[in-house]
Amino acid sequence: MNRFDWLSGFLARLEDEHVMVGPKAVRELSPAQVLEIDPENWGRVAEVAAAEGYRWSAIWADEHAQEMRLFSCFENEGDYLMLETGLALDSKLALPSQAPFYPAADRMERHIHDLLGIEFAEAPDTRRWTRHQAWDEDCFPLRRKASPDGAPPARTPADGDYPFERIAGSGVYEIPVGPVHAGIIEPGHFRFQAVGEEVLNLEQHLGYVHRGVEKRAVGRDADGLLKLAARVSGDSAVAHAWAACQAIERAWKIVPSRRALQLRGLLAERERIANHIGDIGAICNDVGFAFAQMQCSRLREEIQRRNAELFGHRLLMDVLVVGGVTVDLDVEAIAQLRADMQALSVEASRLFDVLNDQPALEDRLLTTGRLSHDSARELGCTGYVGKASGCGFDVRSNNPYAPYDQLAIEPVVHEQGDVAARVRVRMKEVLVSLEWMDRLLGGLADGPVRIEATPHSAPCEGLGVVDGWRGETLAYVRFDEDGRVARYFPRDPSWHTWPALERIVMGNIVPDFPVCNKSVNGSYAGHDL
Repeated sequence: MNRFDWLSGFLARLEDEHVMVGPKAVRELSPAQVLEIDPENWGRVAEVAAAEGYRWSAIWADEHAQEMRLFSCFENEGDYLMLETGLALDSKLALPSQAPFYPAADRMERHIHDLLGIEFAEAPDTRRWTRHQAWDEDCFPLRRKASPDGAPPARTPADGDYPFERIAGSGVYEIPVGPVHAGIIEPGHFRFQAVGEEVLNLEQHLGYVHRGVEKRAVGRDADGLLKLAARVSGDSAVAHAWAACQAIERAWKIVPSRRALQLRGLLAERERIANHIGDIGAICNDVGFAFAQMQCSRLREEIQRRNAELFGHRLLMDVLVVGGVTVDLDVEAIAQLRADMQALSVEASRLFDVLNDQPALEDRLLTTGRLSHDSARELGCTGYVGKASGCGFDVRSNNPYAPYDQLAIEPVVHEQGDVAARVRVRMKEVLVSLEWMDRLLGGLADGPVRIEATPHSAPCEGLGVVDGWRGETLAYVRFDEDGRVARYFPRDPSWHTWPALERIVMGNIVPDFPVCNKSVNGSYAGHDL
């Protein structure tokens, strides 16, 4: 079967809509098929994709010498479609917005406008999103000629005039929360409108942790890029590093050994388990059940101490490298890990049974913070947020990559969409991952854990897509003729789940916001870039 056959129906639908695309416009950028279109069709093709049920995943722009290239990524039943178009730099940088058809596109389009100056016609929201107050309105810091440090004034103006939407009415009042919070967490602002204790509306303002990740990547070699990728979001070091590794290795046309890929899978599942267990405890603690927090913190600490002992870092940073991993496991280490996992499986199962049999806990979590299936689908949510609302997409099973292509893993799906469902997805994924890792360690392949990686001798690009613990994690990398990074775009799942939180909290009471927020646990850093 031709590798483009699955696109035939979509191309036929475009033709029905009088959007002409020739067969030569299709190319492969594994795991996606890329469809090059004219700029004026940018919105129309997205409209057709929405009508066909495609899930919107990401959008990014890449400045070349003479033009700006834009990409938009969609997924349909595990297959990936990327739209590509070009805008001449000496013309007006403008495209039709895809946000009218995909609400999830809104913030990423605003991010692109703030950093690169591209306008999106008919966009539902044109307020700045990522640009700091230190940057002038006509300064676009991600452009090639812009300095990564800019020219900020002696004192940056306070970001206090963001034009939040208002709700007027008798008894309606506002509650501003953040950006500085009482806990030791990253900054983000939440503006509530409420009547009594009922939340009528929540609007977020993020971007306070913008570090210029995309700009800092330019000019690095592959090793330097992976150092950066592992720090896009500190709790997702493996997920972002693996997505970047995939992109680099596909660009350079190298394939790590089977053993190396198996060890990457092991590291990813250890990252998933540690974060899920930590979240379960924190969610319970937010409704006053401190026992769960204490037990989950203990279990997570044991996992992270073993990470440090065997892999050199509690959060598994810098273990993934181009061509493989830096650490191998000997027979004793494998035996130790399998014993750890057996003990953790027993303890976690007992703890989860206790949590599932607590009427007071159930009373606080059931029906709280419900996200409907339609909203989760519309916003493109993946990971535990999407799965808890009946969206079962999981890259590991829907578009499997090694080692999941030979050692399958079943996605965990619930339908209720509330905080309780998001907790139960996490619980089940912990147990599924423990069993999967045990099978993996029982059949580790022989071979080196790292192969020599030679940079490609010509400009090249690659796309990486993995399933991190928060969900689908994407990375696009382009190298110049010198083998240096010309463009890096990492897309964290939080781009989709932060907007979901605004819907989740609607109709709930103000005191339930902390547990709704923690049940989503979006990454500020992964979103702000």
